[in-house]
Amino acid sequence: MQIQLSPITTYQGHRWQVSLDRHCVSFRSEAEARAFIATLQARLQAPHHLPHERQSEAG
Repeated sequence: MQIQLSPITTYQGHRWQVSLDRHCVSFRSEAEARAFIATLQARLQAPHHLPHERQSEAG
């Protein structure tokens, strides 16, 4: 997943945009955007355990 941070100007004023591949999320401040990125990266790097499939007994 590509994560990019860029400043943007909208009719609401100066904002910060985090792009996640093709999905974009806008924030009021750079600090909010960077906090979002930090949380997202921590979650992506966290260990993810997949449930084991139970094998049915054939007989």
